[in-house]
Amino acid sequence: MSDNDISRRRLLGAAGAAGATGLVLGAAGGAAAYAAADDTPTALTAVGSTGIAFHGTHQPGITDPLQSHGHLIAFDLTAGAGRKEAAALMRRWSALAAELMAGRTAPDGDTGIALDAGPSSLTVTFGFGRTFFDRTSLVAQRPRELDPLPPFSSEHLDPGRSGGDLWVQIGADDALVAFHALRAIQKAAGEAARVRWQMNGFNRSPGATARPMTARNLMGQVDGTRNPKPSEPDFQQRIFVPDESGHGWMAGGSYAVVRRIRMLLDDWEKLSLKKQEQVIGRRKADGAPLTGGSETTELALDATGPDGKLVIPDNAHARISAPEQNGGAAMLRRPFSFHDGIGPDGTPDAGLLFICWQADPLRGFVPVQRKLDRGDALSPFIRHEASGLFAVPGGPRKGEYVGQRLLEA
Repeated sequence: MSDNDISRRRLLGAAGAAGATGLVLGAAGGAAAYAAADDTPTALTAVGSTGIAFHGTHQPGITDPLQSHGHLIAFDLTAGAGRKEAAALMRRWSALAAELMAGRTAPDGDTGIALDAGPSSLTVTFGFGRTFFDRTSLVAQRPRELDPLPPFSSEHLDPGRSGGDLWVQIGADDALVAFHALRAIQKAAGEAARVRWQMNGFNRSPGATARPMTARNLMGQVDGTRNPKPSEPDFQQRIFVPDESGHGWMAGGSYAVVRRIRMLLDDWEKLSLKKQEQVIGRRKADGAPLTGGSETTELALDATGPDGKLVIPDNAHARISAPEQNGGAAMLRRPFSFHDGIGPDGTPDAGLLFICWQADPLRGFVPVQRKLDRGDALSPFIRHEASGLFAVPGGPRKGEYVGQRLLEA
C-alpha cells in the first residue's frame, strides 16, 4: 500500500471501539463550544473524529468553533507569476484542502506527519490581499473594502510581517494535523508563490473545561462574549458579502482583518485584580459586566456606584468597544493566542493573533478601532505589531476552486 493510500481516518475506528462520546459543536457568543450531548467534557478519543466540509456557501474557518491549534501564513506571488499561475495555484490548494479536511493524505508526496489521525476539525481558509489584484491584472475587480486600513496610534507595524498577496488560515484540534496542513500548503505553492510571513497560535483544547465556555486570552480575560451570533437576524448581512455587492465573485465571502497584538504581560500582571477588571469593564472570574449578572448580561452603561461614579469606567474596553457605542458596528472575532518566546528585553513575546470577520471592514473593524485608539484603558498594555486585510471569497461549489469566479471571469 502506498503512502497516498493510507487514510488518516484509522483513528475513527479505534475511537468507536473505545465507546467515544459523540460531539456536539456550537459557538456561543462566537467562542468555541465543545461538549458531549450531556454537557460532560469531550471524550479525548472523539476529538480527532470531527470533520468540517470544505465546499459550501462560505469558506470553512469563519463560523466554525475555535480550534486549539492555528497557523496563519501569507504568500507573495513570485516574479513573473500572474493570473494564470494564480489560478493554477488556487486549483491545487483547493483540491489539497478538500482532501486534508476529509482526513485523507496529501495527493502528492505526503509527509506522513498526520498518519493515523482523524480530521480533527481541520479547516483551511484562503484570502486575497490588495496587492494580489495588481499582480494578476485584476485591479478593476478589486473591491473598495480592500482599501488600506487607516493608521492607529497604538501601531508599531512590521512591514515584513504585514500584508501579502495571498493569505491562508489553518486551524485544527491536533497540533500534528495543523502542521501537516501547513507543510502541505507550503509545498504545494511550488514556484508560483513564496512565503512572506507565518504566525502560529493556540487556544484551549477541547474538553479541557467541564462545560462549554468562552475562550480566555493570555491576560486571563474571557474573550468573545459580545460576538455576533448566527441566530441573530442580521448576522449574515454583518459578516458575509451579499450577492448584490457589485463583485459577484465575493458573494458569500467575508473580509478578514488580521492583527498581531503583543500583550505587555509583565505590566498587566502588576495590576491588582480590581484594576484589571476596571480596565476591561468585566469581572475576570466569569466575564460578567461589573454592573452584575452573568457573562451574557447586557452592560448597564449608565449605572453608577455609591460614589456617583460610573461602575463601568468611561474608558473601559468593554464600554468603548460595545456595538451600541459604535453605531452597531460588529465583527466576528475568531483569534488565536501566540507565544514566541522571550524577547531581548526579557519580556514575553506573547499576545493575540486577532482575526475578525465582517462584510465591510470600513463599517466593522475601522470605526471600533478608531474609537479604541482615542482612549481605551487597555491601550497601554497592548501593541499592534503586524496587520493584514484580506478578501475571502465565498466557499467553492463541488468541482470549483476558491477564487475561480474571479480568476476565470
